[in-house]
Amino acid sequence: MKTSAKEWVSAPRGVRFDRGRHWRAKLGFVVLAMEQTIEEDVFRLAPTGVGVHFTRVQMANQVTVATLEATAAKLAEAAALLLPDGELNVVCFACTSASVVIGEDRVRQELARGAPQARVTTLITGVIQALRALKVQRIVVGTPYLDEINSLEARYLQRQGFDVLDIQGLNIRDDADMVRVAPDFIQEFARSIDRPAAEGIFISCGALRTLDIVEALEQEVGKPVVASNQAMIWETLRLSGVNDRIEGYGQLLRRY
Repeated sequence: MKTSAKEWVSAPRGVRFDRGRHWRAKLGFVVLAMEQTIEEDVFRLAPTGVGVHFTRVQMANQVTVATLEATAAKLAEAAALLLPDGELNVVCFACTSASVVIGEDRVRQELARGAPQARVTTLITGVIQALRALKVQRIVVGTPYLDEINSLEARYLQRQGFDVLDIQGLNIRDDADMVRVAPDFIQEFARSIDRPAAEGIFISCGALRTLDIVEALEQEVGKPVVASNQAMIWETLRLSGVNDRIEGYGQLLRRY
């Protein structure tokens, strides 16, 4: 026996809206395809009311100047996927080394094409702003990178007015290995490159789990320590007008 389909009609009602979960700010991050550290770090430090949203850009697992440079052409497309119909406050390219290789200006241009409603920035921009806020000029830099990337990064920071006393890398080629570097080894590595003349230490790379040890390292060496993800989170929050002070992750987030 056939029955006719019934047309269901919803009763009219006034819907009650609130501010939603992300009422303070909405932050977008373009991460590399194989990234495994940044998302957890950002979620860990996002204050209540701040939404964090991610998209990925294709890249080979090997981290070289050539593979990093190739991501530039894909940034706009990736950024366009971040809340295209929402109110995104800030979008950041969450890769230190690629931001250096491509350059901040080109990264901002590509991000703005994909997310024209948002303020755009890069991870290396956050690092530079963090070092300036801390009034640190003479630095030592630790990275997991190959020396071809380290050389570019040292020159990039020098052009921004920093005195790079030393830059030391771990010569790791695969991102999948960078995410496995033990946090206590990162702390040991940072201690080994420190020198009395350095006003601060910068540990470069969002894949490293430096956030786990930045507070302890800073207390141990008695000087400011900037870590990639720490600086990125700090800058994107400040760009969105969120000025919360966050304890336990170094003086940058605690004081500035």
